[in-house]
Amino acid sequence: MKYLLGIDNGGTFCKAALFDEDGNQLAVQSESSVTFSPQPGFAERDMEEMYLSNVRAIHGAVEKSGIDPKEIAGVSFSGHGKGLYLVGADGKPAYHGIPSTDSRAGEIVRKWYEEGVNRKIYQKTFQEIMVMQPVALLAWLLAEKPEVIENTRYIFSVNDYIRFRLTGEAFAEYSIASGGNLVNLSTGTYDRELLDDFGLSDCFDKLPPLRASSEICGFITKEAAELTGLAEGTPCAAGMFDVNAGGVASGLTDPEKMSMIAGTWSINEYIAKEPITNGTVALNSMYCIPGYFLVEESSPTSAGNLQWFIDDLMAAEKAQAKAESRSIYDLANAWVSSIEPADSRVIFLPFLNGTNEDPLSRAAFLGLTAYHEKKHMLRAVYEGIVFSHYTHVRRLLRNRPAPESIRLSGGAANSNVWVQIFADVLQIPIDVTADKEIGCLGAAMAAGIAAGVYPDYETAAERVVRVTKTVMPRPEYAKIYAEKYEAYRAVNDALAGVWDKLR
Repeated sequence: MKYLLGIDNGGTFCKAALFDEDGNQLAVQSESSVTFSPQPGFAERDMEEMYLSNVRAIHGAVEKSGIDPKEIAGVSFSGHGKGLYLVGADGKPAYHGIPSTDSRAGEIVRKWYEEGVNRKIYQKTFQEIMVMQPVALLAWLLAEKPEVIENTRYIFSVNDYIRFRLTGEAFAEYSIASGGNLVNLSTGTYDRELLDDFGLSDCFDKLPPLRASSEICGFITKEAAELTGLAEGTPCAAGMFDVNAGGVASGLTDPEKMSMIAGTWSINEYIAKEPITNGTVALNSMYCIPGYFLVEESSPTSAGNLQWFIDDLMAAEKAQAKAESRSIYDLANAWVSSIEPADSRVIFLPFLNGTNEDPLSRAAFLGLTAYHEKKHMLRAVYEGIVFSHYTHVRRLLRNRPAPESIRLSGGAANSNVWVQIFADVLQIPIDVTADKEIGCLGAAMAAGIAAGVYPDYETAAERVVRVTKTVMPRPEYAKIYAEKYEAYRAVNDALAGVWDKLR
């Protein structure tokens, strides 16, 4: 039996998890990834501290597992797409890391749309320009802090940076790079003219060589081995965009399937042999399975909104639950299930961290009266997050038939109440996969292919992916949720001209 290590760097945590060849999770260690905001719209990380958090996570997982590190056949990575992690010629960070919740480049992106840059680059990348993509952040740095770009040797994603620290080798990986408007999807390569269109010609030579997700991109160095507890010389595969990891680890291996991830981000996706080029979906990128493109609709509008509600509006209940050794999430689920969907018309717009509507949209509760309690607001949070997912799914379904079922993973998949709301709103069966660290598992699958444990992702998925339950939609709830979704859409449309006044 061989063992595989997956490392996942997301919005709030880095995690390392060890799996055996059959996908059984032996150990996991989670460490906080501290993000600070020096001013509104900015999100930054200390890159050295982030690396040390990864070191602690790896060391903890290896130690907990009791496995001889020499039995770990390979290591790989899953990480948030977009964002920016720059390394200078001295091998040290050239600036703070910027995660995918940063929006400082909003005016630059707005200007690109006004000037038609979006239409020009769409012919090559088949995706919208987003404020947190590396092209937007590089343009902001070039305008505001040109000395940072001048000092930069490598333009990395979060995966690339952690892999660089563990191996000393500089590479970029296709799925993340192609999701950041850095790759010409028709040629599958960097494109100097594409960067010129963004005004980033000075950055072209700072882009590391591209590699596929399961290609070996270096080996654990002696220094990294001493810090992490891994064996020196353990191979490291390139890894992948976390939406790829979540997809492949839930069995997204052919075009018939569809996947949703409900975590910090609302991820809604399927794969296709050709990108969708008619402008009806926001993002096309290269998938971790060679020959496929990921067709994606996403926004930071998912379960992170629930965490805010619990932390800020249920502090007393959270403290009481902790004192009673109860889960606050069990209490939240009980509150939501105590209210029938027809008994509350409160609407929540889940835009605390961003939006899939007007770029200036903000979160809001609407329809509150003196009758309503926190329970009604909480149900509106659950429903509003599902409605945001549904908006994305409706766009995807313009280009394909509805699937027989949708695979759901992420925090929402742990709530039976919430999964039922997903099924009832979409009126599509929802498959829930085994409760594991799905980002880490997708990364471990890449490590397994690189190490020769699996011949390909399809075989790996057959070995490790297990559907634990399928939740069927209840037809009797279709009408009430259709009405509530119509109200959600009407509220979004009515507020479209208001948000600019709140800037």
